[in-house]
Amino acid sequence: MNNNLVSIVIPMYNGEKTIKKCLKSICNQTYINIEIIVVNDGSTDLSENIIYEIQSMDSRIKLFNKENGGQSSARNFGISKVSGDYICFVDCDDYVDSNMILE
Repeated sequence: MNNNLVSIVIPMYNGEKTIKKCLKSICNQTYINIEIIVVNDGSTDLSENIIYEIQSMDSRIKLFNKENGGQSSARNFGISKVSGDYICFVDCDDYVDSNMILE
């Protein structure tokens, strides 16, 4: 991949129980040239606050808030915000291996 930027889009709705572990697994990728696009799809729980907390420790995380429109809507919104050469999707309740993205 020659250090191409990889954008990881995470649609999130009420993910306060899982988003922290999800983001930690993504932030711990062995391939570091990533941007993490979290799309808060109108969550009514504390998900947004958790993102802000983790975002303060990793500048690769970008949070976008939108009205609830469902997972497809959140993914499409996330696609419109990426700047990477490649895009992948992770759900807010997923945990990924540190080698999910390889050069």
